[in-house]
Amino acid sequence: MRKLKSAGVTPIALAGKEKWPGMYYWAYLSMRTAGAGALQKAGDSKDFTGADFVDAGRHLAELVSLPPFQKGFLGAAYSTPSGQAATVGNGKAAMELMGQWAPVVEADAGKGLGADLGFFPFPEVEGGKGKITEVFGGGGGHALRKGAPQAAVDFLKFFASETTDRELVKKTGVLPVVPAAESALTDANLKAVQTQLKATTGFQLYLDQAYAPAVGQEVNDSVAALIAGSKSPEQVAQSITKTAKEEQ
Repeated sequence: MRKLKSAGVTPIALAGKEKWPGMYYWAYLSMRTAGAGALQKAGDSKDFTGADFVDAGRHLAELVSLPPFQKGFLGAAYSTPSGQAATVGNGKAAMELMGQWAPVVEADAGKGLGADLGFFPFPEVEGGKGKITEVFGGGGGHALRKGAPQAAVDFLKFFASETTDRELVKKTGVLPVVPAAESALTDANLKAVQTQLKATTGFQLYLDQAYAPAVGQEVNDSVAALIAGSKSPEQVAQSITKTAKEEQ
């Protein structure tokens, strides 16, 4: 990070205005300091005040203090022409912490990096309980109501077929959900993401989806406040815990 700054390169692009991109950093740092399953356990116990979560906030505060982000990042959106994705896609920042959809948004909001784009997993934290094979992200699915017409069932069978999944992988850049469609992956970065997912030893759903809405929102808000410098790592852990306990 310091080498990038000394070379005159903005290390990281961040959409501070939208909060959820900043939450990714605290969530991943919490996974790396506390280990797989810790965020789920904290959600169940309604207690995020453990030392590992405070340490995660401290690591994030250290990162913010460099400072690594682009000028005006606190007011930046994610997918606008001057936002996070475009800043990376136009070559004005070295990296962003984002999902596998990032290349598409970078190209839509900016120029896109093409073959110059690379991927690496979120690093380990020295002395942390987490492993680099533990990942953070999301997922999707479809549900049918009881008594749904057969046509709906048939459509989902079609949608989940190898043929359909292969076309989705080719044309939209999504990762395959049907193992047989994996051969349709041609993008080197998506192949790297898929390889990491297949080797994962732990998985944590996005915190603003894994927890009750009020708790997820508090995570986003408190982490955004830490990044903006108006909350300490301890206050972040206390605020999330307070909201979680109020949800009981």
